[in-house]
Parts: sequence; structure tokens; C-alpha cells
Amino acid sequence: MTLQPIARLRLRLTAWYVATFCAILLLLGGGLFLVLKRQEETALDASLRAATAELVRAAGIREMEARSARGRVVDAVDELYIPDRTLFLLDRRGEPVKPDQADGWIRDAARQAMARGEIDATHEEGGEHALRLHAERFLLAGGDTLVAAAVADRVELEDRYASLIGAFGGAAIAALLLVAIGGSILVGKSTAPLERNIAFMRRFMADAAHELRTPLTVLRSRAEVALQQQREPEAYVSTLRGIEAESQRLGRIVEDLLTLARADAGERPIERQRVFLDDLALDAAEAARVVAEAKGVELAMEEFEESVVEGDEALLRQMVMILLDNAVKFTPRGGRVAVRVSAAGGRPTLSVEDTGIGITADQLGHVFERFYRGDPARTRSNGAGLGLSIAQWIATAHDAALRIDSVPDRGTRVSVDFPPVAVSSP
Repeated sequence: MTLQPIARLRLRLTAWYVATFCAILLLLGGGLFLVLKRQEETALDASLRAATAELVRAAGIREMEARSARGRVVDAVDELYIPDRTLFLLDRRGEPVKPDQADGWIRDAARQAMARGEIDATHEEGGEHALRLHAERFLLAGGDTLVAAAVADRVELEDRYASLIGAFGGAAIAALLLVAIGGSILVGKSTAPLERNIAFMRRFMADAAHELRTPLTVLRSRAEVALQQQREPEAYVSTLRGIEAESQRLGRIVEDLLTLARADAGERPIERQRVFLDDLALDAAEAARVVAEAKGVELAMEEFEESVVEGDEALLRQMVMILLDNAVKFTPRGGRVAVRVSAAGGRPTLSVEDTGIGITADQLGHVFERFYRGDPARTRSNGAGLGLSIAQWIATAHDAALRIDSVPDRGTRVSVDFPPVAVSSP
């Protein structure tokens, strides 16, 4: 079964999480192992040095307690017991004094210690384990020079390494499982917006294709009908006017699409300057009055309080025109549209209220979606359902809040609350 691109992306990201964590564990574990190994070896060498020093001290004490020098030294080896350590006393030629036998590598080490003063050495035993030795030369009170040596089996270190590796390996496996599970969850959460965006883009492209197909089909049909047979000039004029109207509608859709695309890409810069919202709304209302009168809708400018906002004048005018156009479009003949601008509490507010068909509660949550037009009354309008999306983007870009309150068959009120603008000192 072929995985979807998003599913493959999730698997790859999860695998990268796990692989990265494995690399971190290997580096951390390797470094920790080397450090601990070094510390254990240092501790073992220190214990061998301490055992050798204890043997030297015991030999000196025994020499002082008896008359036979060599016997005194032998007693020191026999009586001194250090767990997991084997002690040797050897003469200047490397021959064992106590015990009676010593391996050749121990004798060689004793001769080197006699020459150098002290020596540390490691000896492999059959390739299975290693022995560690520390030997040092010392002088008895009677004038004899001997070598004291302590030997330990490194298997205790290897046991510690094995237990350490086992504990670290178990913790690493558990950590990898947790990382795999956690990584999968995090990847799912991180790719969720991408999936939503892809779904949104697909829906947007399908809706855009549908909206563009209708005017293109009308244009082509009108042209084909006009070319089928000879007609009177008046018929051609009517056809061309219809083509012109559809071309204008097509142009508006394309222009709105470009506006939203630039907004999504952040390519539409916002020119910030002080703008009088009341003057801008009054100018837009005068422009929309012609359309309102042609439809038989009263456009009233009820309240215009001086209000200053900071923003892009062209975009703000476009937002006001969108709100007025929607209000007039969905208000039946004989209805009324009221425009108000206030500055209560220092917050400039624009409101457009109509007595139109209204919006049902279940549709209010979708009115800002692109190409959404809701009920059949809105579907029959000439718009493409992009106006409120553009208006919301403009409001958001100006740190303003756009709200819609509506009652079906009684009207709709759209409010835009702008942030207060600091008054500049003279």
C-alpha cells in the first residue's frame, strides 16, 4: 500500500528524531564510558600503589621487630592481607623472596622497578582477562634493597563495565521507545497545520476553479451564440454588454484572488500613516450611494465622530467598500443601511448595519471562509464569497477586530474596532 506524502513525511521525521537521539546516546554513552573507564583504572592503580606502600611499611616494621632481616620481610608478606590483591617481595635481581614463586612477567617488572624506581604494568592472561601490577623499589634499614609489588585482576573492572553497559543499554532502549512515541506525537502535531493548509489549498483551488469556470462558460456561450448566425446590430451590442459584465465579474474574482494570495505570502506591504476613519468612511459611503439608490436601498450616515487610525488608507477604504457592498447587496428594496463611526473610550469603531436577510447562527462561523456564501439568497449574488475574507485580513493587518452580529430576516451589523492611536504632542 502506497503511503500518502504526509504519512511518509511523518515517518521520515520520526526516523530522524530516533536517529538523532541514537547518535546523541552513542556519543554521550561512549564519552561517559571512556570517562568512567579512565576513573576506574585510575582508582585501581591508586589502590595498587596503596597496597604496595602498605607492604613497604609492614616490611619496615617487621625488620625493626626481629633480628633476621630476611625473616622479618617474609613475615610482613605473610601477615599482611589486602582483599583481591596479591603481594610480592622480590630482590634486586627480580627473584621472588615471598612467595617462593612469581611469574616471569612479574620478575621482569621487578627488575624494571629496580632500575627505574617504580613501574605500572598490564599483563594479558590467555586473552580472557588482564592483570594489573604496580611495583616499586625500597630500601630496608639494614641496607638491603627490595622490590614490593601488588597485583590485581582487572576482571572487577570488566564486571563494572558490563554492569554499566547493561544499565546504560537498558535505559537507552527505554529512552528510544519513548523518543519514538513522543517523536511520533510531536511530528503529528507539527504536521497537522501543514495538513490543514494542504486541505485548505485544495479546497481553495477547487472553489477558485469553480468560480472562474462560471464566467468563462458564460463568455464562451455568448460568443458562440453570437457567431452562429447573422444578427442585427442591436443583438451584437446586447451580447457584447453581457460579455463585458461577465468580464468585469471575472476580473473582480481574479483581483480578489491576487489580493488574498499576496496577503498569504506577505507580499502586500502595509503603509502606516494617520488616517481619519470618519472621512474615509464618508467618502466610501458616497461612492456606494449610487449602487444603493439603484437598488432602492436607503444609505444613511448616522454618526460620524472624528476618529484617527494608523494604517494603509487604500486598504482601509477597500475594507469599508466591501462591508457597504455586502450590506447593500443583501438588503432588499426598501431596506436601509446605516454607517457609523465613533471613538468611544478612545477606540475608533466603524459599524455598518443593514435591515437585510441576515445570517443564521450556524453560518456565522463560516462567513470569513473563502468562497463561502451560505444560503441560496447569498449564492444567487454576483460575488464570489471572497469579500469578507479580504475584509478580515485587512482588519487583522491593522490590529483591528472585525465582528458580525446578525438576526435572520432582521439584518446584520458589522463592527470593526481599531486600537487607540496615541495623540502626538504639539
